[in-house]
Amino acid sequence: MLTERSAATVRATLPAVGAAIGEITGQFYDRLFADRPELLRDLFNRGNQAAGTQRQALAGSIAAFAGHLLDQPDSRPDAMLARIAHKHASLGVTRDQYALVHRHLFAAIADVLGEAATPEVAEAWDEVYWLMANALATHEERLMAEQNVLAGGTWRPWEVVARHDDTAEVAVLRLRPADGRPAAPYRAGQYVSVQAELPDGARQIRQYSLTGAPEGDERTIAVKRVSGGPGPEGEVSGHLHARTRVGDVLDLSAPYGDLVLDRTPGADGRPAPLLLASAGIGCTPVVAMLRELADSAYAGPVTVVHGDRTPATHPLRAPHTELTGRLADAEAHFWYEEHTAGPGALTGRVDLKAVPVAPGTRAYLCGPLPFMRSVREQLLEQGVRPADIHYEVFGPDLWLASAQPAA
Repeated sequence: MLTERSAATVRATLPAVGAAIGEITGQFYDRLFADRPELLRDLFNRGNQAAGTQRQALAGSIAAFAGHLLDQPDSRPDAMLARIAHKHASLGVTRDQYALVHRHLFAAIADVLGEAATPEVAEAWDEVYWLMANALATHEERLMAEQNVLAGGTWRPWEVVARHDDTAEVAVLRLRPADGRPAAPYRAGQYVSVQAELPDGARQIRQYSLTGAPEGDERTIAVKRVSGGPGPEGEVSGHLHARTRVGDVLDLSAPYGDLVLDRTPGADGRPAPLLLASAGIGCTPVVAMLRELADSAYAGPVTVVHGDRTPATHPLRAPHTELTGRLADAEAHFWYEEHTAGPGALTGRVDLKAVPVAPGTRAYLCGPLPFMRSVREQLLEQGVRPADIHYEVFGPDLWLASAQPAA
């Protein structure tokens, strides 16, 4: 909770800070990487930095956190903090790095705001920052402790034991621990970070959802080769496609991620209706969820929704279909923009008008941001509670950057 004095100052200055937050975060990253270039080389996604999306996500999270402290002073935006904390834990972010971020962020604030950055303003926003930073660091340390991961021990070597090309753009890799130690179980919907050493010596990190069974000593990921767009995006996916073969060893983090199924019964005591919606490579956590539901003989109604360009570009289409068919009360609706194929296939983009959405439905979304926004709006129109709509973003969370007003 902000002190009353700081809350008044933050409320008065939020419009000015919000208007300048993009410039502030831009300067912040410039300062940070000038001081610590290894962070850009080995921690931050160079593609996202080149495209500016990471800066937008940081700006959105700061504005959203400050706004929440003002509008709901007796609570914290735990859902937002949890998504960030899981991502940070998978990257190995440590508490001491928040002091480094603080130094460069507040130098950028002083530079951009100039005379408006009075000691009183700096003190108030300092309080906002440390409330957010300490909450994140505490959550991250708890997540790492649950995985028995100590600071500096983020990575384990995993050997590629099988590979197949599921589509022209998606390669499926099956991995086993190369150090002989058992693999901890995970929850369907979670992801791992993969650290890849690139030809220029950089050790870039990307997150990939786990698609196999949560038990056992293997991990399965599906890697989509990303092409097009500004900057060096897709360098890790391209590297894994071109160079990774059976017998190679990759460094993986422990599993993290908060897009996991809520299996508690509905208000009537029966299994709750579920809706699993995805587009493109966003189907990877959905396939893992379907595997969990099928293996546990889930009896509640399950609606599976997916959108793609064509059947041939639909990643994991076979297990997506087969696992849905194993459930007692489930139906799949696949939309293809260019071609249709098979039962339940539709032409065009995902449209839920003709899809029954049962009362009490819990929805899980993963895919491009415009797709998730569209599906969320359609679900709200059909009476699904906002609290029952959960989502996962591959890359920086720009949902907050655009959904939360900066002023």
